[in-house]
Amino acid sequence: MLNLTSSVTSFVKESSVKNGLVNVSVVGSTCAITTIEYEPGLEKDFFTALERLAPKEEEYEHHKRWGDFNGHSHVRASVIGPSITIPVHDSKPVLGTWQQVVFVELDARPRSRNIYLTALGDV
Repeated sequence: MLNLTSSVTSFVKESSVKNGLVNVSVVGSTCAITTIEYEPGLEKDFFTALERLAPKEEEYEHHKRWGDFNGHSHVRASVIGPSITIPVHDSKPVLGTWQQVVFVELDARPRSRNIYLTALGDV
Protein backbone atom coordinates (compact mmCIF):
# COMPACT_ATOMS: atom_id res chain seq x y z
CA MET A 1 0.00 0.00 0.00
CA LEU A 2 1.34 3.40 -1.01
CA ASN A 3 0.00 6.74 0.25
CA LEU A 4 -0.69 9.02 -2.74
CA THR A 5 -2.38 11.86 -0.85
CA SER A 6 0.45 14.41 -1.04
CA SER A 7 0.95 13.69 -4.76
CA VAL A 8 -2.78 14.11 -5.44
CA THR A 9 -2.89 17.34 -3.41
CA SER A 10 0.14 18.75 -5.27
CA PHE A 11 -1.32 17.74 -8.63
CA VAL A 12 -4.61 19.51 -7.90
CA LYS A 13 -2.81 22.68 -6.78
CA GLU A 14 -0.62 22.70 -9.90
CA SER A 15 -3.63 22.03 -12.15
CA SER A 16 -5.17 25.41 -11.28
CA VAL A 17 -8.59 23.74 -10.80
CA LYS A 18 -10.33 25.65 -8.02
CA ASN A 19 -13.57 23.67 -7.83
CA GLY A 20 -14.29 20.40 -9.62
CA LEU A 21 -13.06 16.83 -9.49
CA VAL A 22 -9.83 14.89 -9.44
CA ASN A 23 -9.73 11.31 -10.68
CA VAL A 24 -6.99 8.91 -9.58
CA SER A 25 -6.73 5.77 -11.72
CA VAL A 26 -4.30 2.88 -12.04
CA VAL A 27 -3.86 0.69 -15.09
CA GLY A 28 -3.96 -3.02 -14.29
CA SER A 29 -6.35 -5.73 -13.21
CA THR A 30 -4.43 -6.76 -10.08
CA CYS A 31 -4.11 -3.41 -8.31
CA ALA A 32 -6.47 -0.79 -6.94
CA ILE A 33 -7.01 2.77 -5.76
CA THR A 34 -9.04 3.57 -2.64
CA THR A 35 -9.05 5.70 0.49
CA ILE A 36 -8.18 4.61 4.01
CA GLU A 37 -6.85 5.95 7.27
CA TYR A 38 -3.24 5.19 6.40
CA GLU A 39 -1.75 3.79 9.61
CA PRO A 40 0.02 0.48 10.26
CA GLY A 41 -2.77 -1.17 12.25
CA LEU A 42 -5.46 -0.44 9.69
CA GLU A 43 -3.15 -1.38 6.82
CA LYS A 44 -2.69 -4.79 8.46
CA ASP A 45 -6.45 -5.06 9.08
CA PHE A 46 -7.13 -4.18 5.44
CA PHE A 47 -4.96 -7.00 4.09
CA THR A 48 -6.32 -9.43 6.71
CA ALA A 49 -9.85 -8.63 5.54
CA LEU A 50 -8.83 -9.15 1.91
CA GLU A 51 -7.40 -12.55 2.84
CA ARG A 52 -10.78 -13.51 4.34
CA LEU A 53 -12.60 -12.19 1.26
CA ALA A 54 -10.40 -13.83 -1.39
CA PRO A 55 -7.85 -16.20 0.21
CA LYS A 56 -4.55 -16.71 -1.62
CA GLU A 57 -4.65 -20.46 -1.09
CA GLU A 58 -8.14 -20.98 -2.58
CA GLU A 59 -8.39 -22.79 -5.88
CA TYR A 60 -9.30 -20.26 -8.58
CA GLU A 61 -10.34 -21.09 -12.13
CA HIS A 62 -7.90 -18.39 -13.23
CA HIS A 63 -5.06 -20.46 -11.73
CA LYS A 64 -6.16 -23.51 -13.66
CA ARG A 65 -6.36 -21.64 -16.94
CA TRP A 66 -3.21 -19.49 -16.74
CA GLY A 67 -1.04 -21.07 -14.03
CA ASP A 68 0.01 -17.68 -12.66
CA PHE A 69 -1.56 -18.15 -9.21
CA ASN A 70 -2.97 -14.63 -8.93
CA GLY A 71 -6.69 -15.33 -9.17
CA HIS A 72 -7.07 -13.88 -5.67
CA SER A 73 -5.35 -10.69 -6.90
CA HIS A 74 -7.89 -10.22 -9.69
CA VAL A 75 -10.84 -10.82 -7.37
CA ARG A 76 -9.51 -8.40 -4.75
CA ALA A 77 -8.82 -5.70 -7.34
CA SER A 78 -12.29 -6.11 -8.82
CA VAL A 79 -13.91 -5.60 -5.43
CA ILE A 80 -11.88 -2.46 -4.61
CA GLY A 81 -11.72 -0.89 -8.07
CA PRO A 82 -9.09 0.77 -10.26
CA SER A 83 -10.01 4.42 -9.60
CA ILE A 84 -11.67 7.01 -7.41
CA THR A 85 -13.02 10.47 -8.07
CA ILE A 86 -12.69 13.09 -5.34
CA PRO A 87 -14.31 16.53 -5.17
CA VAL A 88 -12.01 19.55 -5.37
CA HIS A 89 -12.86 22.72 -3.43
CA ASP A 90 -10.63 25.80 -3.15
CA SER A 91 -7.87 24.00 -5.10
CA LYS A 92 -7.72 21.09 -2.61
CA PRO A 93 -9.04 17.52 -2.73
CA VAL A 94 -11.96 17.18 -0.30
CA LEU A 95 -10.90 14.43 2.09
CA GLY A 96 -11.78 13.65 5.70
CA THR A 97 -9.33 14.40 8.49
CA TRP A 98 -7.87 10.89 8.50
CA GLN A 99 -8.74 9.92 4.91
CA GLN A 100 -5.81 9.31 2.57
CA VAL A 101 -5.74 8.24 -1.07
CA VAL A 102 -3.82 4.98 -1.52
CA PHE A 103 -2.58 2.69 -4.26
CA VAL A 104 -2.86 -1.01 -3.37
CA GLU A 105 -0.68 -3.62 -5.10
CA LEU A 106 -2.46 -6.96 -5.03
CA ASP A 107 -0.55 -9.11 -7.49
CA ALA A 108 1.44 -12.19 -6.53
CA ARG A 109 4.59 -10.82 -8.19
CA PRO A 110 6.22 -7.40 -8.66
CA ARG A 111 4.74 -5.20 -11.36
CA SER A 112 5.44 -1.82 -12.89
CA ARG A 113 2.37 0.42 -12.55
CA ASN A 114 1.16 3.67 -14.07
CA ILE A 115 -1.13 5.93 -12.07
CA TYR A 116 -3.03 8.65 -13.90
CA LEU A 117 -4.38 11.84 -12.36
CA THR A 118 -6.99 13.99 -14.11
CA ALA A 119 -8.38 17.26 -12.72
CA LEU A 120 -11.54 18.81 -14.18
CA GLY A 121 -13.38 21.92 -13.15
CA ASP A 122 -13.33 25.69 -12.84
CA VAL A 123 -9.96 27.41 -13.00
